[in-house]
Amino acid sequence: MSITATSVYLAQRPEGLPDESTWEIRQHELPTELNESEILVKVNYLSLDPAMRGWLNDVRSYVPPVQIGEIMRALGTGEVLESNTPNFSPGDRVQGLFGVTDYAISDGRGVTGIDLDVAAEPTWLGALGMPGMTGYFGLLDVGELQDGDTVLISAAAGAVGSVAGQLAKARGCRVIGIAGGEEKCAWLTEIGFDEAINYKNEKVLSRLREVAPDGINVFFDNVGGTILDAGLANLARGARVVICGAISTYNDPTLAPGPSRYMSLLVFRARMQGFVVFDYRDRYPEAVEAIAAHISNGSLVARETVVGGGVRGFPEALLGLFQGVNTGKLVLEI
Repeated sequence: MSITATSVYLAQRPEGLPDESTWEIRQHELPTELNESEILVKVNYLSLDPAMRGWLNDVRSYVPPVQIGEIMRALGTGEVLESNTPNFSPGDRVQGLFGVTDYAISDGRGVTGIDLDVAAEPTWLGALGMPGMTGYFGLLDVGELQDGDTVLISAAAGAVGSVAGQLAKARGCRVIGIAGGEEKCAWLTEIGFDEAINYKNEKVLSRLREVAPDGINVFFDNVGGTILDAGLANLARGARVVICGAISTYNDPTLAPGPSRYMSLLVFRARMQGFVVFDYRDRYPEAVEAIAAHISNGSLVARETVVGGGVRGFPEALLGLFQGVNTGKLVLEI
């Protein structure tokens, strides 16, 4: 089968927000025959993640940076068109690191099957995908969540935060979310958050002291910066601070200053720990089963903001992450 794919390549490393000069969009012919163990996938949806901005920097990190001239790294879902492996058959729906492209040939490593009877494809990039896995393991393993904890989630209306908050609520915890805008805060209370703080027009530091006078037991931070400091200033004794991300600083051209309230870790005998979800890949089925059960029984709402534009719409869609256009998971439809 002769197929011309359209893909987004990294043309140059950005300083600050990526712009048109960051990318090159071009077409290329795929090989007409698959090698042993390869599959041909028609990509239907792509995951848009804050981590993508970090992958563009030529620095040491948990994964190598995307190289100049490479197809931009991205998780996606799609349909197997051809298969040269017994592991997959034509018609199977799969998830994998296919890149920003409409057709991909994969050697099958890291590719998993998805069940559309359980959830639609976009949900397999959100609550049942990497964001859901991140919320699950970050909250339960790193945060050592206990029944009845008071839990603070930043970027709570996003893909990771909304899952983490609902999982905590399902454990009987008091859950406080920080989000930007009245609409997002209203949604958080609709899905069970006890309190929602709008950082755009409220003083987060003082509001936290009002809604959590006894302090925060688990702080799941996706934002960094002043939001991280506000959470650190309101810890309970023995608190666990989970560092998942720092979206407020990802596009800073220079290194952002560190937290100014870090001595709270000493005062409250607390700990702050970062993690990378890929370290838990062997346990993904555990998390998928648990989150799917919550979705099925109504204790977790999986929400996606799906935007159009296909492969050529990727540069603009990615910027939407940093403009806060999404509630729940941001997904690009190919």
